[in-house]
Amino acid sequence: QVQLVESGGGLVQPGGSLRLSCVASGFTFSVYTMRWYRQAPGQERELVATIISNPAITTYTDSVKGRFTISRDNAKNTVYLQMNSLKPEDTAVYYCNTWKTIMGTRTDYWGQGAQVTVSS
Repeated sequence: QVQLVESGGGLVQPGGSLRLSCVASGFTFSVYTMRWYRQAPGQERELVATIISNPAITTYTDSVKGRFTISRDNAKNTVYLQMNSLKPEDTAVYYCNTWKTIMGTRTDYWGQGAQVTVSS
């Protein structure tokens, strides 16, 4: 079955950096679009970044453009989120995501989440 396992979260000071990783299994990773979402306390889950499989086209929400970079290594079935110049408002649980559409029904797959806390 599909599994997504995130790692790399933690506590960092404002202006610092973190890199999140998400290792995928149970599907043909190289052909699927991968996404990073985040959810801050009391807020809705927000799409942060997307990377299409081939070519590796990327998109970002405006608040992270120029600071975050999404990338993938298809040989390792892994998607990354490099986060630089972190701000307190980036504090959230970050989730790796992909979805499949089978016979017209979309099924979303989520990792367990990685806590990112930006604080001095």
